[in-house]
Amino acid sequence: MPATSIIPLYQRHAHAWLARRNPEPSLELHWLQRFAAPLQPGHTVLDIGCGTGRPLGTWLRAQGLHVTGVDSSAAMLAHAQALHPSSAATDWVLADMRQLQLGVRFNALLAWDSFFHLTADDQRAMFAVFAAHALPGAPLMFTSGPAHGEAIGTFEGEPLYHASLAPDEYRSLLAAHGFEELAYVPEDPQCGWHTVWLARFRGCGA
Repeated sequence: MPATSIIPLYQRHAHAWLARRNPEPSLELHWLQRFAAPLQPGHTVLDIGCGTGRPLGTWLRAQGLHVTGVDSSAAMLAHAQALHPSSAATDWVLADMRQLQLGVRFNALLAWDSFFHLTADDQRAMFAVFAAHALPGAPLMFTSGPAHGEAIGTFEGEPLYHASLAPDEYRSLLAAHGFEELAYVPEDPQCGWHTVWLARFRGCGA
């Protein structure tokens, strides 16, 4: 089943992914700037499904932010470690986002082009994970599809699974877990037709 093949696919093709990925966040830059606008140097960012950490994590580090990158592919994280030499500004964690329990809250959370590889039920469960790792006021930014459904793309000749909930369900899940919606742009033409959500965590029990 394509949904269960995501981790091994990225494990097999981590080098190909790195070779194809733009080293600079050109398309994503205006969203990254909006995401990072309320943050200060030294603030912490949890990058969920960070891949190689480039280009988004690289850009965030350049703003003086401390990035903790989480990914389920050891091969992707090996590239991340090679691209970002060990420093006080970066941590790398090998973990499946669906079971993430770091016991730490962050100033911001990012799940760009990662969360949408989960099934609908796994996506629903992720909102509790987001809330458990967010400090009050933390921005959350993630990408999804524009409507409920599944889509199968390809990468290196293999099926690549994507899924999405309906926008109204994402809104309900955000509200139920203490997040307020700040922006939603379906298929943003300025960002390579990504569907982007930006929210803010109001706080525990909100």
